[in-house]
Amino acid sequence: MTDIFSLKVEDIVSKINDAQLTSVEVCQKYIERINEFEKDVKAWVHLDKKLLLEKAAEADEYRRSGKPTGPLHGIPVALKDIIGTVDMPTECGTPIRKGKSYSQNAEIVDLLLSAGAIVMGKTATSELAYLGPSKTTNPHDHLRTPGGSSSGSAASIASFMAPLSIGSQTGGSVIRPASYCGVVGYKPTYGLISRNGVLKTSDKLDHIGVFGRSVEDVALLAKVLIKKDNHDKATVHYSTENMLNETKKGPLFEPRFIFYKTDYWKLLDKKSRDAFEYFIKSFKKNIEVFDTPSYFKDIHKYHQIIHETDLANNFGLYFKKYKKKLSKYMQDAISKGNKHSAKDYAEAIDFMKRSYDSYEEVFEDYHGVLTPSSPGVAPKSLKSTGTAEFNKVWSYLGTPCISLPLLQGEGDMPLGVQLIGARYDDHRFLGVANWLEKECNK
Repeated sequence: MTDIFSLKVEDIVSKINDAQLTSVEVCQKYIERINEFEKDVKAWVHLDKKLLLEKAAEADEYRRSGKPTGPLHGIPVALKDIIGTVDMPTECGTPIRKGKSYSQNAEIVDLLLSAGAIVMGKTATSELAYLGPSKTTNPHDHLRTPGGSSSGSAASIASFMAPLSIGSQTGGSVIRPASYCGVVGYKPTYGLISRNGVLKTSDKLDHIGVFGRSVEDVALLAKVLIKKDNHDKATVHYSTENMLNETKKGPLFEPRFIFYKTDYWKLLDKKSRDAFEYFIKSFKKNIEVFDTPSYFKDIHKYHQIIHETDLANNFGLYFKKYKKKLSKYMQDAISKGNKHSAKDYAEAIDFMKRSYDSYEEVFEDYHGVLTPSSPGVAPKSLKSTGTAEFNKVWSYLGTPCISLPLLQGEGDMPLGVQLIGARYDDHRFLGVANWLEKECNK
C-alpha cells in the first residue's frame, strides 16, 4: 500500500479520487498510529474510531456514485476542542463543560464537511484556550510540553495521528506548539477565517489557525476555511481562487527578509541562538538583521490589557459560579482583567492601527519578517505551556504568520522559524513561506 505519511494531502485526495486509495484505508492507517502512540502523546479528548471508519466508508460510497467531490474529500481532520460540533462534546479543556455539546456546528466545521473532509474528533486544549496545561505531551519527548493552547492539534500532526488539524491563537497558540512539536502552523490574517461557533476568549485577538506537515498542506486547508461569514463581523471577503497555485509557484523574485532578534533573544538557550545565527548566515544575501522597533514593547503591554479584559468579560460567569474549578492561571487573569479601565482598553485598541501602519512600511522593501517561533525548544515540563513572547506582537497586529520546522535546538528537539507577512497578503505570503521551506530542505 502507498505510504500515505510521505504524501502531501492534495496527493492523497488525488489518489482517493482516482480509486488508488480509499478513505477507509487512509483513516485506518491513522487509527493504527493512534493505537500505537496515543497512550503516550494523549492528544485526543474525543475520538470514536468506529464512527470515523463509518464516515470514511460513506465518503468512499459517495465517490463511487460519480458525484463531484470537494478539495478535501475523504481526508480526516482533527479539531481543537473549542470548535463547536453537534455530534460530539466540546469541552474547551475545562470540567465546567464536561460532556456538553454545541447546538450547532461552528462555521468552519460546515465548511470542512462541504469540502468532503471527515471530522476525526477533538484534540486537547489548554483550559479555556488559555494557560492551564492540557494532558498532552510532546511527541518528541514525553517529558516536555507540546505548547499551548492548541497542544493536541499540533501533537496529533507531529505524531502522524492526523494529516491536518485546526487550532486557534490569541497569543501564540498556533505558532508556539508548531515550533515545539516540529510541524507547520499557519495563522492567517485576522478576519479571514470565521470564529462563529468557536469558544470566544478575545474578539479582537482570536484567530483560527491550521496545522500540517508542509506549507502546501496548510494552504489547502486554509483555502477551504477562508470565507466571509456574516455571523463573525471581523471576517472580510477574500478571494482564495489562486491561493494554492500561488503557494506552489512562490515569489517571482528571490525574496528579501528582515530578521528581528527581538528583545526576547536572550531567552533562547545557546544552542538555539547558534542555530538561528547559522540560519541567518546561510541566507545572508536574503536576510538583513534589524533592531526591534521600539513600539513592540508597548504592544506586549496592550496585548495583555485586551486579553485579560476580554477573559474577564467572557468568563466572568464561570468565575462567579465555578471559581474553584478554574486554574490559578485563569483566576489571576480574570482578576487582573476586572481591574483594567475602559480608558486603558480603548487606548490598547487604538494603538493597534497606529502600530500596524508603522509595521506595514517594512513591505515596501521586504517580502517578510523573520523571528524565532519560540524562545528555544519545548521546556522540560508539563506544568507550563511555555511563553508566547515571540508571538503576541503578530496576534495583536493581526498579521499572517507561519512557523516552519527548519531548525533543531538543545537535545535535537525541533525549533521553528517564524515568518510574518502583511495583512491580506496571504497568497504571496504563503508562496514566500513555501520558497523558504523548499530552500531549507534542499
